[in-house]
Amino acid sequence: MHPLVVSWPRARAAVLSALLLALAACAGQPPSSSPPVATPELFSRSGEAVAPQQWWVAFDDAALNRLVDRALGANLDLQAAYERLNQARAVRARQEAGLFPSLEARAGAERRDDGDSETDLFSAGLAAEYELDLWGRVRAQADAEAFRVAASGADYQAAALSLAAEVANTWFELLTQRTQQELASAQLDTNRDVLSLIRARFGIGESASADVLRQRQLVEASREQLLTVQARTRVLEHQLAVLLGEPPKGVVFPDDGTLPALPPLPATGVPAELVRRRPDLRQAYFQLQAADADLASAVAERFPRLTLSASLSNETTDSEALFDDWLATLAGNLVLPLIDGGQRRAEARRFRSLREQRLYEYGQATLVAFQEVEDALVQERQQQRRMESLREQLELADSAYRQLRIQYVNGAVGYLEVLSALQERQELRRTLITARQELLAFRVSLYRALAGGFPVPEEEENA
Repeated sequence: MHPLVVSWPRARAAVLSALLLALAACAGQPPSSSPPVATPELFSRSGEAVAPQQWWVAFDDAALNRLVDRALGANLDLQAAYERLNQARAVRARQEAGLFPSLEARAGAERRDDGDSETDLFSAGLAAEYELDLWGRVRAQADAEAFRVAASGADYQAAALSLAAEVANTWFELLTQRTQQELASAQLDTNRDVLSLIRARFGIGESASADVLRQRQLVEASREQLLTVQARTRVLEHQLAVLLGEPPKGVVFPDDGTLPALPPLPATGVPAELVRRRPDLRQAYFQLQAADADLASAVAERFPRLTLSASLSNETTDSEALFDDWLATLAGNLVLPLIDGGQRRAEARRFRSLREQRLYEYGQATLVAFQEVEDALVQERQQQRRMESLREQLELADSAYRQLRIQYVNGAVGYLEVLSALQERQELRRTLITARQELLAFRVSLYRALAGGFPVPEEEENA
C-alpha cells in the first residue's frame, strides 16, 4: 500500500476555515451597551439645581460633611470592598501574563557514586514557552478579568454611595431624636403643670379624683416617651460610630445641630444618562461583558492549541566549561481535543446561559433604578403635602386646646375633652418632627438614586 500524502498548506487552510466558521457560529454576538428594557424619555419630575457628585454637601451641614468624609476613609465594609477590588486586579494581572512568553532559568549540581568512583555533574539552562493565541482564548480570558476589575470598581463606588446615604440618614435621625427628646421633656413639664392645676381644683372640690388619675397617667406616659427617645438616641450614636469605623462609645458627636432645610429639587436628567452613571448599573453591565468574554473563551477551548517552546541547556562534569557549549532546541506542540464526552460543549452552553442571566440581571437592575428615582420623587412630593396638612392640624389643635383649657377652668367643659385635646396636640408635634426627618430621607434616596460613582483609589503596587 502507498502512504497517503496530504498537502500540509492546503490541509491547514481547510482546517482553519472550518474552525473559523464553527467559531463564528458558536460565539454569538457581543452584548449591547443598552439594557434589554424600554428606557423612558424623561422622569416624571425634575428640578433645576445641579446635584454635586458629593451630594451630601447640598444639605449645607458642616457636621454631616465631616461625618461622611470620616466614614469614606475609615469604614471597614468599604475597605473590604476595596480589597475585593485589589484581588480582582491581581487576578487580571495573573491572567494577562498568559499573553506573553514565559522564561525560566534552571541550574543544578549533583554527585553520582557508582561504587568505584564519584562524579560531579553540573547543569544549567533556559526554557521559554509561549502559546499562540490562535482563537483568542487567552485574550478572552484576560478581557473577562479586566471586565471583572471594572465591575469590582463599580461595586466599590456603589458601596461608597450606600455608605454616604446611610451616614446621612443616621445623622438626620439622630438630630430628630434629639429634637424629640427636647420636645418630650417640654411635654413632660407641661403635663406636670396641668396635673398641679387639676390637683388644685380637686382640693377645692371642682375636679374629680378620676381627673387626677388620668393626668397622672399622662405624666407617666410622657416620662416613658422620654426614656424611649433617650434610648433610641444612644442606639443611633452607636450605629453612627460603627459606620465611622469606631467603637460604639468611642465617638463624641456635636450636640448643637438641627435638621437642615430641604435643598432645591435637583435636575434628574434623562433615564439614559442614569444608566451610564449609576455604579450598580455599570457593575451589572461589566458583569455582562465578562460573561460574554467567558463564553468566547469556552468556545475557543474546543479548538486546537499551538504552543511553542525553546530551550538552551548544558550538562558537564566540569563547572568551568558549563557555559561553553549549549544545546538549543525549538519545538511546537499542537493539541487538538478529539473526544471529551461533550465536556467542552457543555461548558460553552453553561457560559452562554450565564451571559443571558447577566443580561436579564442588567435589565432588572435598570428597571429598579428607574423605580427608585420615581419612588423618591413621588414620596417627596406627597411628604411635603402631608407636612402642610400636619402644620394646619397642629394650628387647629393648639387653638382647640387653649379654648378648652379656658372653658375647663371656667367649668364649661369636662376634663376628658381637655385631655383628648392635649394628647392630640402633643402627638401632632411629635409626628411633625418625624415627618421632617422622613422628608430629608426621601431626598437622600433621590440623591442616591441619581448619583454617580466616586473616584476609585488607584492600585497600590507595593502595598
